[in-house]
Amino acid sequence: MGRPFGVPVYVAPSWFLVAALITWVFGGQLERVLPELGNLRYLVSLFFAVAFYGSVLVHELAHTVVALRYKLPVRRIQLQFFGGVSEIEKESETPGREFVLAFVGPLLSLVLAGLFYLGMYAVEPGTVPGVLMAGLMISNLIVAAFNLLPGLPLDGGRMLRAVVWKVTGRPMSGTVAAAWTGRALAIVVLAGLPLLTHSGRLGNAPEEFGGVDTVTDALLAAILAGIIWTGAGNSLRMARLRERLPELRARNLTRRAVPVSADTPLSEALRRANEAGARALVVVDGQGEPTALVREASIAGVPEHRRPWVATGGLAQELRPGMRVSAELSGEDLLESLRTTPATEYLVVEETGEVYGVLSTADVERAFVSAMARHS
Repeated sequence: MGRPFGVPVYVAPSWFLVAALITWVFGGQLERVLPELGNLRYLVSLFFAVAFYGSVLVHELAHTVVALRYKLPVRRIQLQFFGGVSEIEKESETPGREFVLAFVGPLLSLVLAGLFYLGMYAVEPGTVPGVLMAGLMISNLIVAAFNLLPGLPLDGGRMLRAVVWKVTGRPMSGTVAAAWTGRALAIVVLAGLPLLTHSGRLGNAPEEFGGVDTVTDALLAAILAGIIWTGAGNSLRMARLRERLPELRARNLTRRAVPVSADTPLSEALRRANEAGARALVVVDGQGEPTALVREASIAGVPEHRRPWVATGGLAQELRPGMRVSAELSGEDLLESLRTTPATEYLVVEETGEVYGVLSTADVERAFVSAMARHS
């Protein structure tokens, strides 16, 4: 839908479902408040749905701006069924930054609620603008209050994580505490939301208990609880994943390589590699500068009897920008470098520019799976 601050904004298909739901529910309320609108009330309701998600976008942009200020890359913003999400690719370096990054979203929602409250004084009550201002004020208050609940994946959960991280000195301890609080919150929402809404209607319409409204409340509570429970679990898994990432070091995973010219027969290149105890081939030019990497899968695809007649250069992949990685990379920095330039092999170089070897993505995957299995 656009790229504010250079970050793409997407609208998930589920948004259209919730927009239709908001249009229908808010339209029913408008029928009681402004019956003279007739069927135009649904057009007003649709405008409210779009304006509400505009407020959600401002909430997410607040997270994005702060993340970019802290030099944390943001992949995208997505508006979806229950609100939006800013996909920030790295963790904050300090608990203080984590707290600020989480708090700015609800803070902007509160600011918007205040602005819509002031806007109510600028319009006549009982009119379409008056009802829209009141609805947007209340909806932004709800967004702020809901996001401040202290459980992951909500902003309040990230704030709790930052506090526990600060106290214990361990980000993982903060994540565990906030994730389990999020799961407890999911149970409270599942059991408490239908009771809360039912008690609010009980005095006016006791006959509704067990009817359509109660079923709708229970379904809404189940969806909310499921989203919170799943988000808390995902946050916990991602934290454990990041805890294992430092074990992935380019230097430790790099294969020793031998340099060969492009016209070297494959059988001769493999003989040299076996003699040197190497597991990779680097194609070099006349000055000894690396120009391409021989793909392991390409070697396996050549029958042994044909290898003396196949030039090594014909199986090589030209070195593109981004296929040279530092031997000092590790953890998230290493994975980010590989993600930026997808390939099967990478040339690993020392800080001086000297060739250290070849890194295979298959080796990185195996090392990651092994590290996760050891710590499960």
